[in-house]
Amino acid sequence: MSNEVGEILGKARAEGRLALTAPEGKRICDAYGIATPGEGLATSADEAVALAAEIGFPVVLKIVSPDILHKTEAGGVLVGLATPDAVRSGYDQIMAAAHAYDPNAAIDGVQVQQMVGGGHEVIIGAVTDPTFGKVVAFGLGGVLVEVLKDVTFRLAPLSGDDALGMLDDIRAAEVLRGARGAEPADREALAGMIERVGALVADHPEIAEVDLNPVFASANGAVAADVRILLAAEPAVEPVRLSREEILASMNRIFKPRAVAVIGASAETGKIGNSVMRNLINGGYQGRIYPINPKATEILGLPAYPNLAAVPGEVDVAVFAIPAQFVARALEDAGAKGVAGAIMIPSGFAETGNVEGQQEIVEIARRHGVRMLGPNIYGYYYTPENLCATFCTPYDVRGSVALTSQSGGIGMAILGFSRSTRMGVSAIVGVGNKADVDEDDLLTFFEQDDNTRLVAMHLEDLKDGRGFVDAARRMVKSKPVIVLKAGRTAMGARAAGSHTGALAGDDKVYDDILRQAGVVRAPGLNEMLEYARSLPLMPTPKGENVVIITGAGGSGVLLSDACVDNGLTLMEIPPDLDEAFRAYIPPFGAAGNPIDITGGEPPSTYENTLRLGLTDPRIHALVLGYWHTIVTPPMVFAELVSKVVAEERAKGNDKPVVASLAGDVEVEEACEYLFDHGVIAYPYTTERPVAVLGAKYRWARAAGLLSG
Repeated sequence: MSNEVGEILGKARAEGRLALTAPEGKRICDAYGIATPGEGLATSADEAVALAAEIGFPVVLKIVSPDILHKTEAGGVLVGLATPDAVRSGYDQIMAAAHAYDPNAAIDGVQVQQMVGGGHEVIIGAVTDPTFGKVVAFGLGGVLVEVLKDVTFRLAPLSGDDALGMLDDIRAAEVLRGARGAEPADREALAGMIERVGALVADHPEIAEVDLNPVFASANGAVAADVRILLAAEPAVEPVRLSREEILASMNRIFKPRAVAVIGASAETGKIGNSVMRNLINGGYQGRIYPINPKATEILGLPAYPNLAAVPGEVDVAVFAIPAQFVARALEDAGAKGVAGAIMIPSGFAETGNVEGQQEIVEIARRHGVRMLGPNIYGYYYTPENLCATFCTPYDVRGSVALTSQSGGIGMAILGFSRSTRMGVSAIVGVGNKADVDEDDLLTFFEQDDNTRLVAMHLEDLKDGRGFVDAARRMVKSKPVIVLKAGRTAMGARAAGSHTGALAGDDKVYDDILRQAGVVRAPGLNEMLEYARSLPLMPTPKGENVVIITGAGGSGVLLSDACVDNGLTLMEIPPDLDEAFRAYIPPFGAAGNPIDITGGEPPSTYENTLRLGLTDPRIHALVLGYWHTIVTPPMVFAELVSKVVAEERAKGNDKPVVASLAGDVEVEEACEYLFDHGVIAYPYTTERPVAVLGAKYRWARAAGLLSG
């Protein structure tokens, strides 16, 4: 099948063309089972008339020229020609317009095409994204395609399920289902066409863009009325990818080192080399620490060495705390010593324009098999080993959350938030310029790290998008991956040769493909940190039914809105459960969902309704709305909820419970108490607890953990 396609692509390349002609595009579509209208190539008016009669009127005429890419602009398209005379004069008109548009254009002839229409106009295409490679696009078609930008993306190749999911992922999804009595589109035909486009570009990476626009989708199938295929000017360069085993061999030595050397260690307070030494010693690291400084014999009570070669034992990690101009020589020494990880704190490399200097140290590291973290980073922490290999302040609250950041400033925010909330972390890692070690390597380590249950990552870009997706897909099966992608508002600056290319804004591609990978994307830094803090404390829901129990009607409305905004399903309460809830609430309360117990109720009402929600197996998650009353003060509420949740969890009734507390400042202490007892609670907000629950659900769905 693809041999014929290869011949077509080879011929175009041999002729120095990057754009295929329409007949070539049709042959490629035929080879991949992509439906297109009946057509033929005419080189005279008589041939055009004969082809039109064979195909059936009405027809469309299109100029065929490798030199005329934008046919409509050249006056090279006529539609709805219903008679032989109209075709004859149309042929002459198109040829004259083409010669006027570009007198030197090579013209193959005029394409005579069956006129198709009806149903819904959509666009299906593929682009070569600089981060993720071949990406398939699907969206609303027609004249408004680039205005509305109602489009979604997936990595190519893609499965039939992924293709079907794209149909539901655009804002106009309801239109395709047959809104307002309109005829629905054939979903299987559309998904099949999407899947085949993905296979085409995956099989033939020399194809840069595919544009099927418009595709007419009706109840009877889908037909691509216009095909445009562009070739890449240069072959794509695949990034270097190490095997999982190779990555882990280095990462295990980096995160669990037996010995750490500090190159540029100093006894002088205020120096980075001094801060790193103090953090390693005061942080409680139990391995060997080797200060490297040719001008010292002893630093902070430890023997100092002039260089790595002089160190008597093996070294797993070398922390570089020297100016950029001295790094290359010291890195050669590290390679000769057999160091596994070089932690590059120095700045002054690609981030300042010194690209050559960064390439030099990458080459040295690769030649010696050294994995390099950075440069331009604050270092890293791994609490299970009491390892603070950083110039920042130490951190010792052990837990199950690993956090990474591309920015030093964001790294400090992570550190401060973790300390303020007493969030237990397994690791905090700076990746900086990502000259070598990147998020893929870290995910590969954290996936198999028993000390880590969740990873949250701040990133500005991905060095290898496909490598990241592969690693994330493996990890999300058992552990959530949270991503804060900076640069949401930046659109792709590359020149687009097609409608599909013009639609492929960087962030939209990131958004869709991160979701395809099962990653939970956080809209902001605080959300990323709150998701990281909260998700490990929350049991995984078993199904989609969410119930709100609130003491304030206003909170109930806002909590309902938040549930909808976060993709949660408010359970339709069956009559028997409605009756059971009504037994515990006053007559002027409201059952249904939200369940409004009203504000003046004693603790027993909260207890009874909460316990019912936890014990009924049809309910999968609970959202509590509390407001400050004298009858049930904040700490009474907090202690009660914590007690009931703990008792029911001990019985196996383990469900996510989140709470929104409205009231005076006492609700802050109540929220802290609830958090300390495994109940996610926030004061003064109805949105935040539901957003955290929504994040847990997004991961659970991606991991395939919801049964109903």
